[in-house]
Amino acid sequence: MRRLLSIAVLAAALSACGQQEEQAPPPPPEVGVLTVQPTSVALEQELVGRLAPFRSADVRARVPGVLERRVYQEGSDVQEGDVLFRIDPAQLQAALGTAQGAQAQAQANYANSKTAADRARQLAPTNFISKSDLDNAIAAERSAEAALQAARASTQTAQINLGYATVRAPISGRAGKQQVTEGALVGQGDSTLLTTVDQIDPLYINFSMSAGDFNRIRSMPLDRGAGSGQVEIVLADGTVHDQLATLDFSGDVVDPSSGAVQLRATLPNPDRRLLPGVYVTLRANMGQQNGVFLVPQAAVLRDANTAYVLVAGEGDKVVRKPVRTDRAQDGQWVITEGLAAGDRVIVSGVPKARPDAVVSPKPWSPEQAQAAPGAAPGAAPAGTGSAPAGDAAAPATTEDAPAAPQDAAGQAPAANDAQD
Repeated sequence: MRRLLSIAVLAAALSACGQQEEQAPPPPPEVGVLTVQPTSVALEQELVGRLAPFRSADVRARVPGVLERRVYQEGSDVQEGDVLFRIDPAQLQAALGTAQGAQAQAQANYANSKTAADRARQLAPTNFISKSDLDNAIAAERSAEAALQAARASTQTAQINLGYATVRAPISGRAGKQQVTEGALVGQGDSTLLTTVDQIDPLYINFSMSAGDFNRIRSMPLDRGAGSGQVEIVLADGTVHDQLATLDFSGDVVDPSSGAVQLRATLPNPDRRLLPGVYVTLRANMGQQNGVFLVPQAAVLRDANTAYVLVAGEGDKVVRKPVRTDRAQDGQWVITEGLAAGDRVIVSGVPKARPDAVVSPKPWSPEQAQAAPGAAPGAAPAGTGSAPAGDAAAPATTEDAPAAPQDAAGQAPAANDAQD
């Protein structure tokens, strides 16, 4: 009987102990916090552009004639002034000879007229020649001089046309495909296109930006010092070009069909590896934003009204702070309003944190997120949200574990007493 009483007392004591442990409050949930400070961030715009030659010149036949031969190799680099084509110069040489003969005749007429005019000037004071004859002699001299100037101009024109029979490169660059074969009549009526020379070092990058983004960036208080206007080029295979481009033009007119503003950058291409017409992705540095905060994307939450973050405030109490996000960049939100220097933003364990609740903040770093790739910081509601229940139940489970053998031991004598 006494054994039964002792067992009952022991069971009552264990039951009371278990109730006290169940009533004990759970410890504050552990969260990872990032202490933010204002910083400067480059405002980058990712856009798509198309490469274009820096200069492009059409090589045309400027005089009529039969194309004799092509001198250059198609697709090769040529220098300004290099010979590209030759046109049959026979007719042009004949025209030059005719002009030179006319010039010689005009030169002779002018010499004769000048001699007669000089003689009349000498005789005029002695009255051996009438004033009318003097005037006629001087007029004939002037007409001969004008005819000589016209003959010289015709000769110069013929010489220029003869020079055009040798077609030269107007600029340095890469010569394209031949458009007309040898033996064809060119330059008859219209200027015949023979080939095109493109300068591909440097290259232009033509791209556009929506008028809304363009006006927003222009109105932002950006530091447009060093680095502003530089453009990074990402090629189609994902590699980054080793040369940086520079913005050199922005349009002031919005295209009514697309609602975009045209921009242009200049890209060095010393090895001539890039070719015109290729589409590339570019990241344009529009300037530096000062006094902004960088917060991991997992820490920024949203409701129907605004974006907000949870901050471990005074006394480790959770405070909700509405923020203004400008854009996402490299896995982080750029926040322009809502945070202050030194705020401890909760990054991991966000589902455990509730406004006005007390938490146990621990420093958070990006390396922690990389060490646990299976769960992004603060972005695994299922596993993280069940942690408080597990943490609260853990002490009771630990304390009750030794009690199980005692209960089993206590029940064994009771069974023996029942048998007794």
